[in-house]
Amino acid sequence: MQASKWLQHMTFQRPKAPRGAVWVHACSMGEVASVSGLIQRLLDANKQVHLTVVTRTGFAQAQRLFGERITLSWLPWDLPFLMSRFVKHLKPSLLLLNETEFWPGMLKACKKQGAPVIGVNTRISDRSFPKYYKTRKLWRRWLSPITFFLAQSNTDAERLFQIGINKERIKTVGNLKFAVQAPDVEAKQVRQMIDPSSKRPILIVASTHDNEEAQVLSLLQTWRRIQPDLLTLIVPRHPERFQKVAQLLEKHGISYTHYVQERTGQEQVVLVDAMGVLTGLYTIADVVFIGGSLVDIGGHNPLEPAICGRGVVAGKHIQNFKAVFADMQHQGAAIIVQDKKELELAITRLLEKPDELQQLNAQATLFMQQQGQVLDRMWEEIKPYL
Repeated sequence: MQASKWLQHMTFQRPKAPRGAVWVHACSMGEVASVSGLIQRLLDANKQVHLTVVTRTGFAQAQRLFGERITLSWLPWDLPFLMSRFVKHLKPSLLLLNETEFWPGMLKACKKQGAPVIGVNTRISDRSFPKYYKTRKLWRRWLSPITFFLAQSNTDAERLFQIGINKERIKTVGNLKFAVQAPDVEAKQVRQMIDPSSKRPILIVASTHDNEEAQVLSLLQTWRRIQPDLLTLIVPRHPERFQKVAQLLEKHGISYTHYVQERTGQEQVVLVDAMGVLTGLYTIADVVFIGGSLVDIGGHNPLEPAICGRGVVAGKHIQNFKAVFADMQHQGAAIIVQDKKELELAITRLLEKPDELQQLNAQATLFMQQQGQVLDRMWEEIKPYL
């Protein structure tokens, strides 16, 4: 895969994609997940889809979700002659550009080829907006080939306007991440694999980063005093950290098994050192903590557990999903903690008070039911261009 990746970046190797396909671009694993519902809608409408990605995790996620039902390649480097060669080869009927994947060379090549471009699920983060604003004269010109933008929120729509996009080209339809699909798994089978007794309460510590596992592990004994048979599933965000987390568990003297190992019933932790299984695990969780939030990463998608009827606990660093967390917190479907001590107290309370945990999860279910129309609204805007 290494060779094809760089050959495709340089367009020496071009994808075997059907000409006239709908081109969807999503950068990484999270973005691929967010557009999966839209891609499925395109496939259901008998449209051919070509997806480009930037990261290896995004590539792997696309392969898991769609297999051979779509064509898939790495995005070429955004140099004019490379993008022009790629777009001329692909001849897309439409480009759906996810979030802020604004590549000037890509957009210029699409304009030259006559392919319309729609920005879907467009967002401009708190961190990136000042940079866009300072260079807004350039962005106003670079983004001119985009027919219109379907923004995640009114805040994102306003920011697009401030960097020079006419209001007539902006419409707020909501966050496509609300359109996540429930995992196609049999919960009883997942439960049997993780906990053959089917009786242990399960805490999932999801999408963790460096220095998060250590904080959680220091709290395990507190939680196990409340629930002695508590089983904690730790799911590192990046596979290259699996071994490091295993070493950390050994250093703390915590009994654990790897994801593929048989359970003894005595382990305190299951190290989920496998990719693409987290969403299925949410179906058996009792308590869910979302990582990337105790440390300044920005948090990860809380909607994946919510679609499984699970509310979430998260740290304060949730800027990547700020609006989503705020809405869930307002609904009573999320608990935001400021530090490790508050995390200890929050999960302790949920373990001690099953009625409060049940209410948290029930509110997550209600929240997702209320947000389920985003994909329909987006589809109605896109359909005339297909």
